Amino acid sequence: MIDVTHQINSVSRQVGKRVFKAGEARVVTVSQSYAAPLDDVWDACTNPERLPRWFLPVTGELRPGGHYRLEGNASGTIERCDPPKGFFVTWEYGGEVSWIELRLTAETEERTRFELEHIAHVDDERWAQFGPGAVGVGWDLAVMGLARHLSSGAPVDPAEAMAWSESEEGRRFITASSEQWGAASVAGGEDETAARAAADRTTAFYTGAGEEGDTQA
Repeated sequence: MIDVTHQINSVSRQVGKRVFKAGEARVVTVSQSYAAPLDDVWDACTNPERLPRWFLPVTGELRPGGHYRLEGNASGTIERCDPPKGFFVTWEYGGEVSWIELRLTAETEERTRFELEHIAHVDDERWAQFGPGAVGVGWDLAVMGLARHLSSGAPVDPAEAMAWSESEEGRRFITASSEQWGAASVAGGEDETAARAAADRTTAFYTGAGEEGDTQA
């Protein structure tokens, strides 16, 4: 399906904090450079006909102030949109609200950098349990899907994607992603032992081998 090592190494991951909405928030950032023009990447990220080919079906009023819903996942409000450079939306999932900011930058006429920030007020107990991988692994899977879509145009088959995630290759991808988010957490100032333990719990959750907890893509 995909070269796991190449894809994992093609992604940059950062973990940090910032004051947001009158409180300290955790910020998880994932980015990847794609061999595709800016307008094409923007269309892939916003066109309701293309989103299901690599991410999830979306419905709603896809305009500033409009409300969107991703099938089986999050919903929210489009707070800002600046085509083709990015957008800022709320991410409402499991009764909680966080925020997503997408930034697209043309590196050349045929190459675009995709950068996504997930901003959330996460209590210390939950952060200690799963760390950034709780959302980071899901976003790694998403940017992998976008990479496949932009390179081949092939749509995602949900049954095939589920089977892959449960395969040896899929588990290897999830494990590598979780480990990289643990390393990003350490680089962001977290205690190494605690970050590694959180990464192990996240890997176990995503591979179905461990404790249950609150994670979201």
